Amino acid sequence: MAGVIVIAFLAGLAVGSFATAVAHRVPRGISVAFARSECPACGAQIAAYDNVPVFSWLLLGGRARCCGVRISPRYPLTELAVGLLFAATVLVYRHDATDAVIGLVFVTVLAVVTLTDLEQRIIPNKVLIVGAVLCLAIAVPADPAGVPERLIAAAAAGGLFFLVALAYPAGMGLGDVKLAATMGLFLGRAVAPAILAALLAGSLIGLALIARHGSRARKMAIPFGPFLALGGIVGLLAGDQLIELYLG
Repeated sequence: MAGVIVIAFLAGLAVGSFATAVAHRVPRGISVAFARSECPACGAQIAAYDNVPVFSWLLLGGRARCCGVRISPRYPLTELAVGLLFAATVLVYRHDATDAVIGLVFVTVLAVVTLTDLEQRIIPNKVLIVGAVLCLAIAVPADPAGVPERLIAAAAAGGLFFLVALAYPAGMGLGDVKLAATMGLFLGRAVAPAILAALLAGSLIGLALIARHGSRARKMAIPFGPFLALGGIVGLLAGDQLIELYLG
């Protein structure tokens, strides 16, 4: 099992690198499949040996070889985070290959969404649609009995956030609504603790900002996508256990 987890971690590093590329390209309309990796500062193509997840950033001292511009640490941190989450997902779902694969796709979607929402305050529809299609493409043939639960969870989570968006449009965007629905599709009933975790994390950050900045904090725009992503990870890795604990 240890070997499988190591392989999952290494695969996660590569997928994390891919996620950073998707997060950079999709909002800008750049092809994900055909465009070569290039330096965001000078446009020079990045050689394969300078594109090794985490290690290339460390060897280059966090700067581009072509022009010396500083490379944000969010790239290696994202790669490392996805690698660790891949390993954790494989460990948690080691007895269920279907849920493990769906979980790996979910982690990838959440990584992309977190980056785009932090950088550009958007949650791309293309990313959510591709994630939802992949989830159903795996679940329908492999676990058809669980599909109704996934659809009900998607409708419930999306509907709840849609009502919040209608009541408070300044604080909740439709991107968050669609992300919540997508989370329900991936997590099924585990979306409930995921949403609770997201709301709790968002509330704690909000209270911290109010404590520091006072009334000015009410005017600060904070993307909620990363909090939903955090809740999604909680739901993925411990959602069913939390539900059973509550029911018990």
